[in-house]
Amino acid sequence: MTGHIVVLGGGYAGLGAAKRAARRLRGAGARVTLVNAADRFVERVRLHQLAAGQRLPDLPLRGLLDGAGVELAVATVTGIDLAARVVRLDAAPYELGYDVLVYALGSGADLGAVQGLAEHAYTVATEREAARLRSRLAAARSVAVVGGGLTGIEAAAEFKAARPGLEVRLVSGGPIGAGLSPRARRHLRRAFDRLDVAVREHAPVAEVGPGGLLLRDGGEVPADTVVWAAGFRVPELAAACGLATDEHGRMLVDATLRSLSHPEVLGAGDAAAVRGSRMSCQTGLPLGLQAGDAAAALLTGRAPRPARIRYVWQNISLGRHDGVTQATRADDSPSGPVLTGRPSALFKEVITRGTVWRMRHPHLSP
Repeated sequence: MTGHIVVLGGGYAGLGAAKRAARRLRGAGARVTLVNAADRFVERVRLHQLAAGQRLPDLPLRGLLDGAGVELAVATVTGIDLAARVVRLDAAPYELGYDVLVYALGSGADLGAVQGLAEHAYTVATEREAARLRSRLAAARSVAVVGGGLTGIEAAAEFKAARPGLEVRLVSGGPIGAGLSPRARRHLRRAFDRLDVAVREHAPVAEVGPGGLLLRDGGEVPADTVVWAAGFRVPELAAACGLATDEHGRMLVDATLRSLSHPEVLGAGDAAAVRGSRMSCQTGLPLGLQAGDAAAALLTGRAPRPARIRYVWQNISLGRHDGVTQATRADDSPSGPVLTGRPSALFKEVITRGTVWRMRHPHLSP
């Protein structure tokens, strides 16, 4: 059997999809190619640590792909010709034909959300942006982190734990940790009080300037550094090439992760609108593995199985020695058990390291 599966994006979803598809097709004579703009795998869940000055593990993609039977193309995708089934790249091999395409290009910071954001704010959405923020924080005296979700919470706590003398404010348009139980939110509040992180909830931002934030109610939050963690956006490529997308530009898929407009294209991770899922590595890796299964099935003329997402917990680090782990129901709503403090921090570290292990051995994942 011949055929070519091309996977776009080397994050949690894309790397998992490529390795799982290659595993399913081993010995069948098919090709699997992974396309990524960099030659390194980035642990996105650790980028707030990088920004805080910590050194992260170096994870070359070629090492993670060693022996997997996956070809790697280090290039940026510039276009997709859906009719010809060709992906265009800005570097060799410049064009890749495909029989099945997996679209897993992830997401980045939404720098168009408010006026002045692109000019004056920093993010932790990519490794490059986190490294740029690290350089800025080394000389900063005050920082305002915008966003009450997991990224904003972790960034504010990590920055303050790493530099106790830094003035840190966490600003959110709604409540902090909205998806957590009351007990978990109480721990967040106690942790921020202990760290001396000033929290301002229900304070939507109207504008970002060189000296801080202007709020919609006319108030101001002074800071020499603003970190935006209040939302993400996906690449425009899916909509630009003609794939069916939602109002946010995410690829629309059916229950088996196939595009609603082009069934030879599969979507996984942040860039796909999968019902009942949220943006996280806890979503990306399982969906990537299932997309790899589906890609192999399509290439061999079989019907792919419906994808399933079942959540178990939310892990939030609060520096290296504190955290909160919220048990959840399968639909991601909070249930009773909550783990806090050092045990939670250790638990999250085990899970994070275990995720990389699963990337090395996707055939062992369910």
